Amino acid sequence: MSKLEELIAELCQDGVSYAELGSVSHYAKTRIEASNVDKTTYVGVENLLQNKMGKTSASTVPATGKVIAFECGDILIGNIRPYLRKIWLSDCNGGTNGDVLVIQIDDRTMLSPEFLYYVLSSEKFFIYDTQNSKGAKMPRGDKDAVLKYLIPVPPLPVQSEIVRILDNFTELTAELTAELTARKKQYEYYRNKLLTPKDNSENISMSLGDIYDFQYGKGNIIPTEGGEYPVYGSNGIVGTHYEYNSENAPVIGHIGAYAGIVNWAEGKHYVTYNGVICTHKNTNVNPRYAYYLLLHQDFRSQAKGGSQPFVSYDALKSPVVSIPPTNIQDKIVAVLDNFDSICSDLNIGLPAEIEARKKQYEFYRDALLTFAETGSIIAQTDRQTDRQTDRQTDRQTDRQTDEYNSLIRLCQYVFGFAYVTLEDISENCDTQRKPVTSGNREAGDIPYYGASGIVDYVKDYIFDGDYLLVSEDGANLLARSTPIAFSITGKTWVNNHAHVLRFKEYATRRYVEMYLNSIDLSFYITGAAQPKLNQKNLNRIEIPLPPLEEQKRIVALLDRFDALCNDISTGLPAEIAARQKQYEYYRDRLLSFKEL
Repeated sequence: MSKLEELIAELCQDGVSYAELGSVSHYAKTRIEASNVDKTTYVGVENLLQNKMGKTSASTVPATGKVIAFECGDILIGNIRPYLRKIWLSDCNGGTNGDVLVIQIDDRTMLSPEFLYYVLSSEKFFIYDTQNSKGAKMPRGDKDAVLKYLIPVPPLPVQSEIVRILDNFTELTAELTAELTARKKQYEYYRNKLLTPKDNSENISMSLGDIYDFQYGKGNIIPTEGGEYPVYGSNGIVGTHYEYNSENAPVIGHIGAYAGIVNWAEGKHYVTYNGVICTHKNTNVNPRYAYYLLLHQDFRSQAKGGSQPFVSYDALKSPVVSIPPTNIQDKIVAVLDNFDSICSDLNIGLPAEIEARKKQYEFYRDALLTFAETGSIIAQTDRQTDRQTDRQTDRQTDRQTDEYNSLIRLCQYVFGFAYVTLEDISENCDTQRKPVTSGNREAGDIPYYGASGIVDYVKDYIFDGDYLLVSEDGANLLARSTPIAFSITGKTWVNNHAHVLRFKEYATRRYVEMYLNSIDLSFYITGAAQPKLNQKNLNRIEIPLPPLEEQKRIVALLDRFDALCNDISTGLPAEIAARQKQYEYYRDRLLSFKEL
């Protein structure tokens, strides 16, 4: 039983009381002169971050008037779209404006700020807040409705343990995000290094205007509803539209705070006046290489204008770049695309890991913050409880397996292989083995396997399918006169002298079989008089596992080589047999004489 389960069992035997937010907290009402607020601690709604702690980027403090004061430990919530989902647990005293709700807890000995932050950062609360927003042009959250939101109020030790668990998730995500930031900087360094012109007689100099036609997008109104095509503004997708005016091309921010920012727009898309359409026109330049050349430029520093900067056509067309031969371009693109995937692709790399951690965090947050109300605990039969527990365990196991597999795929993608253990990639079926003494075996045609292969044939079977057997004991573990790992298929019986492993893929089973037979396992073997490879040590054996396609290639190659060496119907054994028959024929002919 976990510590949280123990606390709930001890302190929440009758369930947990729920209370309206307004009965345990209130909105901050104290107003102070804006001039008394430090500019580093003034927070506007546009600067709120969905973050438990850590400084937000401060807004500009109003020159005159009063602002709402907040204190360390208060919870700040955005109260105007599109900021209704912004929430921050303050770590300082400061001031804010009327677009931010400042929630102050009445009694922190009954309700901790950290626990309330997690309750109000849940999807359930965001949906509630959005559904109760008012106004057409500029919807706002209903302040009265927010205070009526029901929250669980378990005993403080339970709150603290829940906060500790969720903090661990957020810290892990923060570490991964920091790692991703470092990888992005590394990627930018190598990208710039690869795209820096080198003295090469084969390189050709040309301007960006020789590679692209630049054209401003259409319309200054951002379409937000309808249509199947994404709409790009100055900094990425801002909506959808029913028309498109560009396809598989870079989009550069034209005007505003994001002027000069370069994005790659996949597929058909619509570009507004805030973006520049980049139409590739030079067949001597790889389109992706041309895109990386745009990323290499510092268009932002060339933006003109003061409060509303913009990038001109001349600034886009004039930079001169060095273009290597197409084969060099293709190699550079392959390297940069792979690195870009590691930094950006939600299906692989750190972004996938961060996304998985976030989903896992959200699941556990919602699960940890769900309690039975006092006096409303629903009694369940043991069978119902068991079914729910089994389903939850299965879901958790599936999620953990998916996350671990994602990590393996990441390592395989970056390094070409990942170190895994046998228990990571196979199912151990040792509990199904059954030894039968020779005197009690009923003769039949089912193979009966031991540590080094078939030792008998019996009438019945306990396994039916494809498995890998690994010797558990015997002198052969050290002598290695015969393979210690061997595949079996079909109906079989296995005694307790061989471990039984099941794999999902044929290639993985054969790859592991070949690998185990090729390495020294003496480190994992115990016993002198009777060598033994126990299940614990078997599970510890590390396997350098490449991606599945590479496993298939290696296995196919080694299977062919094995056939050449051992198969009597093909390869060298067949050749030897043929030569033997040929030898016997000529021997008999040469030694055959007619009688005188």
